[in-house]
Amino acid sequence: MIIASNVSKKFGKLKALDDVSVTCIKGECIALIGPNGCGKTTLIKSILGMVVCDSGFITFNGNNIRHDWKYRAQIGYMPQIGRYPENMTIGQVLDMMKDIRGYKNENLDEELISQFGLRDILKKRMSTLSGGTRQKVSAALAFLFDPDVLIMDEPTAGLDPVSSEILKEKILTEKNTGKLVLITSHILSELDDLISQVIYMQDGRICFHKSITSLQQETGEAKLSKAIAHVMLKG
Repeated sequence: MIIASNVSKKFGKLKALDDVSVTCIKGECIALIGPNGCGKTTLIKSILGMVVCDSGFITFNGNNIRHDWKYRAQIGYMPQIGRYPENMTIGQVLDMMKDIRGYKNENLDEELISQFGLRDILKKRMSTLSGGTRQKVSAALAFLFDPDVLIMDEPTAGLDPVSSEILKEKILTEKNTGKLVLITSHILSELDDLISQVIYMQDGRICFHKSITSLQQETGEAKLSKAIAHVMLKG
């Protein structure tokens, strides 16, 4: 579904991506992890078309994204920090996004709006919301248009335990319907029950891309954090 082929990107002298090639297919929940500055965010922004690579290319369903911006309508993106017009209410933000995307009220996935209790606070202005409630709005927007691909950057950061579990259950449900889910997180324990594959990056390169099953078998570790540590210490 998403294929990066020999993608490189420099910002000045910094090589953020160094000849990155990776394939992400439907029905997988993939953890994109690595230390700060390893290139995760640049890769995500390249997939989203927010960063244009210097060399190489990315395809979405076989089409080069540089020549077909409409693919973005098939992606639900949850940023680490959602920024919205402070004077707008939650309801107005939701309506604005529906207008931008050309949707009315049919074929919308409003499950998280209900489960997070956002319907009860639709008239609250964004400027008054806690960080956790902003995260709920971001999550609800990511799923709202029933996208084929979900890209989520630190999705559970700031969420209370109950909301975090609601979001994780939703991610699993969508993955099981055949969608592709790409997650970045520094809290590896949050990913143990979610992911089917791991992409580990360092210094702008992909160190490995493995299924969680093969990673566990190779390392003898059940938990993702210990399995990653085992591989990196061995390397």
